[in-house]
Amino acid sequence: MTAYETIREIIAKRALYHKTVREIEALPVDLAIEDMGINPYKAKEIARRAVYG
Repeated sequence: MTAYETIREIIAKRALYHKTVREIEALPVDLAIEDMGINPYKAKEIARRAVYG
């Protein structure tokens, strides 16, 4: 993998991380907890695991 490809991958993952955090935080708390089983107050932790593993 070239340096350019590595940088592109890092930028793409960072963008996906921020998008995921925004989407989780935008969920109504009741829906997120009851229907999806996630806590929107832990959006950053959930997004980090989803994007970076």
